[in-house]
Amino acid sequence: MAVDAAGAVEVRSALVRLRRATGLPVAFGGFVEPGRRQVRISELSGTATAALSALAVTSGNGLGGKAVALGRPCAVTDYSSSRQISHEYDAPVAAEGLRSVVAVPVVVRRRVRGVLYGALRAAQPLGDRTLSVAVEAARDVEQALLLREEARELLAAARPEPVRDPAATAAWEQVREAHAALRALAPRIADPALREELLRACGLLAAGTGNRPVPGAGLAPREVDVLAWVAEGATNTVAAERLGVRPETVKGYLRSAMRKLGARTRGEAVVAARRAGWLP
Repeated sequence: MAVDAAGAVEVRSALVRLRRATGLPVAFGGFVEPGRRQVRISELSGTATAALSALAVTSGNGLGGKAVALGRPCAVTDYSSSRQISHEYDAPVAAEGLRSVVAVPVVVRRRVRGVLYGALRAAQPLGDRTLSVAVEAARDVEQALLLREEARELLAAARPEPVRDPAATAAWEQVREAHAALRALAPRIADPALREELLRACGLLAAGTGNRPVPGAGLAPREVDVLAWVAEGATNTVAAERLGVRPETVKGYLRSAMRKLGARTRGEAVVAARRAGWLP
């Protein structure tokens, strides 16, 4: 699976939540590179150096590689002296001053897609709560990746298209990301005229599909906002952060939109909204 901007956002958000919930000073992670048995560390949170940036961790090697090979969480209390792991990556780990480390694999459809790490700069047990929160953070990323894959599969089945130029496909994904970001920004603008102009611009982006919104669907603006982030593969938690509301509020808007669109799943709701011209 190729690493994309949305996947990187999910990992960054998960790392921030992990540190906030546990008090861990450092968290980092990355995805398995396509066609290779290694994880590339791409996201860092709380690090003091660039020692871990872009580090390639081979399956079976070190703590993260062990987590990839076994497909389960692994932890050590003192990385450099642990006999439970191999020590190919002692130098970058020591350069960052890390001692106690946990690594949790991100597993989607029985395949390891990435690894999230949390670490202390002291040799002390991490504790069951910290391990549980790290696993929960990885589950959030798994859910987001799975939802994106399912949405793409539904779209491909519902709207087959000729092979596009890769550059054009990438540009269209940027249009969709811009649409979601602009809709999230609009409610924060105090000037009514400017806010309305911004929403009209969002409508022009959605109209790029050639469809026009179907009045009978009657989607509320916030329902469209939520669907726009769901279409980007965001979990309810991430969508709530982007929109400045609570996750429970996002769930309510999503349920309402699904009911209006006659959809049984999030993916079906996105497909229906795009067919109806509410989303680009």
